[in-house]
Amino acid sequence: MVSRKYEQRLRAESAERTRRRILDALYQRLSEAPTEPVSIDRVAKLAGVARPTVYQVFGSRAGLFEALGADLLYRGGFAQMLQEAAQPDARDGLRGAIRGVVRIYAANIDVVRALSSMARLDAAAAGGAIRRMEEGRLTGAADLAGRLAEQGWLRSEVSVERATDLLWLLTSFEGVDLLHTGRSRAPEEIADTLIAAAEQSLLQ
Repeated sequence: MVSRKYEQRLRAESAERTRRRILDALYQRLSEAPTEPVSIDRVAKLAGVARPTVYQVFGSRAGLFEALGADLLYRGGFAQMLQEAAQPDARDGLRGAIRGVVRIYAANIDVVRALSSMARLDAAAAGGAIRRMEEGRLTGAADLAGRLAEQGWLRSEVSVERATDLLWLLTSFEGVDLLHTGRSRAPEEIADTLIAAAEQSLLQ
């Protein structure tokens, strides 16, 4: 007789596979048709599930996009970026944070661009995902600016508030995307440019 724990594990694995298929279908849809509205029916069809299953797994349309936002961070190496940003020397943390942010954006740049556009056009659905990502980025910028000040690396005329604003600006998706699409820069080149700008603007 199959044990209850084994059955529970099988159900959990099946649920995770279904969740993954739905998210992968949403990635595919945003990559293939970034300017078109996202239809849950279409996502469900691509994932090979019924439309109600999407809502059973994610709770709502907004829940689906919030899960996508979290998955974008995970796929892009968010945990590694946090480690790099937390290096004891805040200057190394600055460099690591910028490289990590660029890496996250570059990993799925077409999907992030589509999601950002959707957040403006369909705030009720996609807005929460972008808002959560941006709130986290602002918190990280403020923390890093504070550490730079505490360690005496900020230029005398640069306040923590101004440093936070500059870091917020330099780590924006829009800036990375402009250098990628408008200047055809590779992620490493983009990171080098943004790090140089940050160091010249902030550090003494």
